[in-house]
Amino acid sequence: QVQLVESGGGLVQAGGSLRLSCTASGDTFSRYAMGWFRQAPGKERDFVAAITWGGSRTNYADSVKGRFTISRDNAENTLYLQMNSLKPEDTGIYYCAARTKVVLPPTTPGGYEYWGQGTQVTVSS
Repeated sequence: QVQLVESGGGLVQAGGSLRLSCTASGDTFSRYAMGWFRQAPGKERDFVAAITWGGSRTNYADSVKGRFTISRDNAENTLYLQMNSLKPEDTGIYYCAARTKVVLPPTTPGGYEYWGQGTQVTVSS
């Protein structure tokens, strides 16, 4: 099974940018469709973005369309989330997730098999 480790979180002012990374190990990364989710304090874990195993198709939550970009480098076993024009409401713990044997990556947390531990993103106003 795959192990996932997120990095790149931090504190940034509104309007700023961050790039999150999710490094995979333990299995062939290209077997997995991948997703990013986030969870604010006291709230449910919400879908942010997803990408197919080969990277040809992506999907975004309406709240991040045009600001965030998901990508992957299968040769480097790494998933990315480029976040621009950050807003205070983007604050939360960001998790990457993996799912095998699926053509289109799910948009709900229950659709994923493996999760990282998360990385904190805080956007100040």
